Amino acid sequence: MNYVRILVDGYSLLHAWPELCGSNPPHSEAARDSLLKMMRLFHDVTGIPVTIFYDGAGAFPETAAESTPEVEIIYSSACQTADQLIERTALRLTKFGDVAVVTDDVAESSLVRGFGCYTFSCAMFIEQVLTAVGQMRDRINQMRLTQKEQFGQKLLPNE
Repeated sequence: MNYVRILVDGYSLLHAWPELCGSNPPHSEAARDSLLKMMRLFHDVTGIPVTIFYDGAGAFPETAAESTPEVEIIYSSACQTADQLIERTALRLTKFGDVAVVTDDVAESSLVRGFGCYTFSCAMFIEQVLTAVGQMRDRINQMRLTQKEQFGQKLLPNE
């Protein structure tokens, strides 16, 4: 499926993906940075734009400056939640095509499905991300092997 955008409940996904957080708590800047890097890699592989939403309570960490059109980061203000922003964004984007929402919040999933959005549990999305990234790595490794065979080992000194 070709989505116009995937909307991600950032903290929901980080809580479901402890391997991505490492030894950092899911609400840490380091965990958010890891998710940002993974979503950029996912976008590079799939071409699907991603927006990550966080409950920010009015605080806008430095990672907000790293937001791009391809992988956007949005923090809610003190008077709203990330869920409310996801709902509003999902409703607005559906007129442009298929939208997917990634969350483990059952009420949120039900509401955005009512708008016509697709929903993924965090576990399902993690599996899709890992599969897409793994397939890209496999293709790159295959290309490297083909180049070795075609041009010889001496042209690839860093291996």
